Amino acid sequence: MRQTTSIDGKGADQENSTESPRGPSGSQTLLRGLDVLEGVAEGPASLGELATRLGLTRSTTHRLANALIERRYLTLAPGRGYQLGPKLLELGFQAQQQADLVQIARPRLEALAQDSEDTVHLGILDGDRALYLDKIPGRRRIVISSRVGDRHPLTSTGLGKALLLDEPPSRWRNLFDQDQKSSNVAADYETWVKRMSGYVDAGRAYDLEENEDQIRCVAAPIRDASGRILGAISVSSAAQYMDDGRMESLTDDVVSTANSISRELGWNPDAKRTVDRGRRKS
Repeated sequence: MRQTTSIDGKGADQENSTESPRGPSGSQTLLRGLDVLEGVAEGPASLGELATRLGLTRSTTHRLANALIERRYLTLAPGRGYQLGPKLLELGFQAQQQADLVQIARPRLEALAQDSEDTVHLGILDGDRALYLDKIPGRRRIVISSRVGDRHPLTSTGLGKALLLDEPPSRWRNLFDQDQKSSNVAADYETWVKRMSGYVDAGRAYDLEENEDQIRCVAAPIRDASGRILGAISVSSAAQYMDDGRMESLTDDVVSTANSISRELGWNPDAKRTVDRGRRKS
């Protein structure tokens, strides 16, 4: 039974394995997988070379590398060994897009927050949630619980609804039902979908205290060069500062800011993609 030294020098990955029958913990496996990626980032490596770099046994290295190959984080090239895979290129591109979006949007978000005196958010679609990438606090003494990195429901937030403006009703319904399971406030789908249809026509969305008690917001989508919705922005404030009249008056500023960011990303309003309204009947 041969013992090797682990990455942190504490030692003890056994060739015939002294690991528990269930294997290493989930966090340990995750960290080892990341170590494999970083090891391959130094340059293509054979199994033996990679195991040596990491201070792991060949069997453990092989198991981790195979799992990463299945998820396309690594590839195995004949004559070269393990190298970084296409999934990392995809993630890198997405990370760059997010970084570019925040960088481009930030000055415009700051100006919108200053003019409105209210909290401004920037977010993107992240699976079945809205991921908040940036937040500019307003001047009013209002506590809004959102934080950068938070993921919020799509169907109850203004920002989330703005991200869904191009989606078909079948997608709306599935998300609405899913969000209702974790919501403390019951909502009627017929009322919700009627409002959403109006938001589609107006090119913006509202949050009418649906996500957070006594908080309302106005939101609008950000589009990329193809006309696809890439992200969204919102202005949020306490309901006492957001009556129906003020929400209507804020609409032009929010939409104008979103469109300005979209143009920086290559969107051409004169050639914007026409949404297939027919699919909304699905």
